[in-house]
Amino acid sequence: MASIGRVFLLCLALAQLHTVVLSSTHHAPGGGNLTVIHHLPVPFLCHPDQAKALLQLKKSFSFVYSTTTLSSWRDGSDCCLWEGVGCDSSSGNVTILDLNNRGLFSYGLDPEVFSLTSLRRLDLSMNDFSGDSVEHGVYMADSNIPAGLERFTLLTHLNLSNLGLRGPIPIGVGELLNLVSLDLSSYFVSDEYDDSFFYLSNYLWVPSFDTLVANLRNLRELYLDGVDFYLVREEWCSSLATYVPHLEVLSLANCGLTGPVCTSLLGLSSLAVLNLQENEGITAGPFPEFLMDFLNLTMLQLSNVNLEGWFPSRPFQSKNLRVLDLSSNENLSGHVPNFSNASSLESLMLDGTNFLPAKPTSSSNFKSLKELALDGNSVSVDFLSSFGTLGSLCQLDLTVKSISELGSTFSCDLKTLRSLTIVDRKLPRLVLHAVGNIISLRTLEMDSCTTYGSMPSSIGNLTNLRNMHISDCGFSGPLPAAIGRLTNLRTMYIDYGGFSGPIPATIGKLTNVESMHICAEFSGPMPATIGNLTNLKTMFVQGQFSGSMPDTIGNLTHLNSMEFYGEFSGSSVPHTIGQLSQLARLNIGDSNYSGSIPSSMANLTQLTELILSFNSLNGSNTIS
Repeated sequence: MASIGRVFLLCLALAQLHTVVLSSTHHAPGGGNLTVIHHLPVPFLCHPDQAKALLQLKKSFSFVYSTTTLSSWRDGSDCCLWEGVGCDSSSGNVTILDLNNRGLFSYGLDPEVFSLTSLRRLDLSMNDFSGDSVEHGVYMADSNIPAGLERFTLLTHLNLSNLGLRGPIPIGVGELLNLVSLDLSSYFVSDEYDDSFFYLSNYLWVPSFDTLVANLRNLRELYLDGVDFYLVREEWCSSLATYVPHLEVLSLANCGLTGPVCTSLLGLSSLAVLNLQENEGITAGPFPEFLMDFLNLTMLQLSNVNLEGWFPSRPFQSKNLRVLDLSSNENLSGHVPNFSNASSLESLMLDGTNFLPAKPTSSSNFKSLKELALDGNSVSVDFLSSFGTLGSLCQLDLTVKSISELGSTFSCDLKTLRSLTIVDRKLPRLVLHAVGNIISLRTLEMDSCTTYGSMPSSIGNLTNLRNMHISDCGFSGPLPAAIGRLTNLRTMYIDYGGFSGPIPATIGKLTNVESMHICAEFSGPMPATIGNLTNLKTMFVQGQFSGSMPDTIGNLTHLNSMEFYGEFSGSSVPHTIGQLSQLARLNIGDSNYSGSIPSSMANLTQLTELILSFNSLNGSNTIS
């Protein structure tokens, strides 16, 4: 019986490999039973013609920057088990092809893909199918979209966003009657430290909006961000309500829309997401108050669309509103918006508006707020104090006329704050010291801030900081030695911050920095510990440095761009600079070097730009 059990388990395992396992019992010589296992191959689930089409598509890809090689796509194997491929379990037809954000490169969309007529979901987004067309000066006038999209008659979801497509949106898209979701957008969302993004924006335009949407009665989601509507004029607004009244998501950011936000959008009562931001051609007018009655609204983004006049005082009726962005509408006035359920709000962007400093009646319930942007006209001590329990806040942008009285607001519970931006205002030391207590910060930006005295050593408390940007601020004195405690920094940008004196040797502890820009009145020698920053890829250093460039500069072997200016009068270029074999750009001009150009610089075979001017150097023939 034990042997029969083992055979049964083996049968189950083999069944998973598309093999039919049959067993029969025979009498063995000498008595007893002999179990014989027969393996009968059965056809793969995937249809051979569809596997052939997918393999042809794979041949069109380059995998130089990709996150995959599609190694499972092998001739003779079941394509239904391939990466990114899904099949109908009963028919074996390929119904899903999802290669989103794989870093694939191609010289266009291979027409063979259109033979996969059983597809219901097609997602090729976040790749580069441009064939380097933009780099070679070929733009929108030359379409790189082959005919055939109309063959996907069963398609419900189509995503070709950020794929490097160019030209007019094909008429065939408007013939996909079963479409539920359409995304042809170009948008720019990236993490500076995420190397997985290798894609190219689309350069598309709409020949006729009516033709595009007239037959898409089942459409629920429409993303056309960055698509040019210059031929559409004002018809976009009325066409939406006429042809796609069941839309739940409408995203037309940065499309060059013109005309007003018309009241015909009232017909889109199911809208949950409306994004019309960055359409400066929209006719100036008041906030479309009818949007406040959309009960399903979760995101409303109307930044930079020429809103003007007084904002309605009544609350939004949706109890699930998560994002409200009214920023960059400088003629929009009123009191800070009210909400029927402020506890659901996660992002409130009011910078660049003319709202009055009044405490909103619902502000004390903003417990889920993660992102808050305000400017001087909407900020007061009373108003900010109403946000004293922002336990979820991750990003705070303040563009205020003066925050000299607001130091106490930084003592509220900001344990989750990850990004703080303070722009163009007076910044008292009380606030500076308080910023050093927000230890969760990952991004700190201070731009055009009037400050007094040195940077407080409490900056060293921000041990989770990854990005530091200080530009045109009035600090005086040296950088504090405590800056060496920011060991998680990836980007360090200090430009004309008023700093002076020597750079502290503790800068050598910032071993994770990949990009460094330091430009101020620094003096004294550059510390040799700079050679510890072995992850540096780009380096810009300018100051009144004396002495010489340290020999340890040769340790920075990952550098691909280096600009280093100082007053190295009478000193020579260190020979170790020849160890920077990855350098593509080197600029050490105007630094009073003298002597011979090191022969080791002949090792810099990747150089495409070299600037040595305004020095007293000789021996340039050593560089081939």
